[in-house]
Amino acid sequence: MLLTLTTTHRPATDLGYLLVKNPAHTQSFALSFGKAHVFYPEATEERCTAALLLDVDPVDLVRGRGGGEPGTLAQYVNDRPYVASSFLSVAIAQVFGSALGGKCRDRPELADAPLPLSATIEALPCRGGEGMLRRLFEPLGYEVAAERLPLDEAFPDWGQSAYLRVSLARTCRLRELLAHLYVLVPVLDDKKHYYVGDAEVENLLAKGEGWLAEHPEREAIALRYLKHSRPLFRAALARLVADEEASPEEAEDDKAAPEDRAEARMSLDEERRAAVVAALRRAEARSVLDLGCGEGKLLKRLVDERVFERVAGADVSMRSLEIAKNRLRLDDLPDKQRRRIQLFQASVTYRDARFSGYDAITLIEVIEHVDPPRLGALTRVLFEHARPRVAVVTTPNAEYNVRFEGLPRGALRHGDHRFEWTRAEFHAFCAEVAGAHGYAVEHLPIGPMDPSLGAPTQMAIFTRAAGEDGANGPGNADGHGGADGHGGADGGGAGAQAEEEAP
Repeated sequence: MLLTLTTTHRPATDLGYLLVKNPAHTQSFALSFGKAHVFYPEATEERCTAALLLDVDPVDLVRGRGGGEPGTLAQYVNDRPYVASSFLSVAIAQVFGSALGGKCRDRPELADAPLPLSATIEALPCRGGEGMLRRLFEPLGYEVAAERLPLDEAFPDWGQSAYLRVSLARTCRLRELLAHLYVLVPVLDDKKHYYVGDAEVENLLAKGEGWLAEHPEREAIALRYLKHSRPLFRAALARLVADEEASPEEAEDDKAAPEDRAEARMSLDEERRAAVVAALRRAEARSVLDLGCGEGKLLKRLVDERVFERVAGADVSMRSLEIAKNRLRLDDLPDKQRRRIQLFQASVTYRDARFSGYDAITLIEVIEHVDPPRLGALTRVLFEHARPRVAVVTTPNAEYNVRFEGLPRGALRHGDHRFEWTRAEFHAFCAEVAGAHGYAVEHLPIGPMDPSLGAPTQMAIFTRAAGEDGANGPGNADGHGGADGHGGADGGGAGAQAEEEAP
């Protein structure tokens, strides 16, 4: 089986430092099931490709001498030497272990650097077809190309095989790509060549840290990875959703900063909602989606305004959505009123068909909860794929923080904030996004103004330029969203994983 990893990072030969494999040499490694060979078909400053070739010994595997369970393979003639499977995952862990662990001894800064990367698997079994392949990798932000392989090129009448030649491309850290391959290749194969027990739950959670909990297909991934063991699946799922089950109030208390209480004293939260509703009314929006809706405080305000004919809220926390549902009293509303409102689980960094079809989308105190490297995914989801006519974004003004009594200099307002921008930084971000996606942007302050510091909250109103494409029809209510634990303005939040389409 063959896996190739390619980068166009300059200099591209830095890939050798990350993999701890010299591009000038061919190296071989003994594994329990055969041998692994690493070589570089190309290695220039502009483009570098590392190949991992596995030579699996099926005879040893049939006879139980290959490091797998006794009787791992029942026949000497099989597909294991040729197709990607759990053998490839083991090889990645043993041959590229430091890269998988995010370590780079000679160039440590490279391990944390997002690089343009692509991976090609020459033959990948896909139980569930190309649709399953895309449902697994596209929500993580990969561009996926798949080609069905014939059973035999010499006999086209025999038809197509169950295997795909797959290429995946994304700008990310190498350890992320390797972790995704490590987990998802055997998931697609839906087989494991070794015993799966409690230790494999820990392995899944370790390799899935930072992305699996919010993946739309997390249940299918866990079930297949754990070889359809229901007890292990339930144990893994309980761990994955543990944070989601926690009380939002407890989480907020744990992370709260003095500024949170200061905002409450000045009713800034309420003032934000009023300013957002005013902006939406001014834009003549009739349908609104609140991303990172949390416990539904803005949704309640929108529902009370009859001008908004269709209102939806999306959040990664099911607990927050339950609170929003109770706040809106959805179960008590007449059918006509109930049809105006939709709540669903999703993450702002996943492309999701349900985000499309709204006049306006709001992200209220959400973006500062997203890791800066993931902001590109968020902006593509919002402005490239959903493309509302109007988008309203609010975020703290970092310059104003000195006005909050008890907040240490340089500290962020909230324990879960990844950053807080000055007015100049936010304006620069908005200008770049608007220019790239065909929007105009207007900035408005929210809260008491300081002559030199500005207001505590800054709001950007994006309006799609006339003639730009975009749909404002009814939104798609089908599909699955992601899940994440980052808090939004109303106690819920937006995810910080890779952008692409949720099925």
